[in-house]
Amino acid sequence: MSQLRKGVLEYCVLALLSDKPRYGVELLEALADTPVMATSQGTLYPLLSRLRRSGLADTYLVESASGPSRRYYELTDQGRQALEEFSGHWPGFRDAVDRFLVSGAES
Repeated sequence: MSQLRKGVLEYCVLALLSDKPRYGVELLEALADTPVMATSQGTLYPLLSRLRRSGLADTYLVESASGPSRRYYELTDQGRQALEEFSGHWPGFRDAVDRFLVSGAES
């Protein structure tokens, strides 16, 4: 199950960034709202770095009144395009897997 989660986690993060910029802890909390997608800082922050390096997300710092500055992540145009492509492929992929699972259960 963890390999499956890792495969879609990037796109879940991109989807979370599609409505507004977010900082790391905020992303962790949003992912934890769906227990199967809950992850750790040790997984999320390297993923965010990869998204930034690949041009799918950008970052900026915001001063915080209650501690250190927060690094916010926002979707780039390239990230939005990658999310749209994934969203277009996901239903067919999901349906194909469901067919195998249902077919396997009936065999």
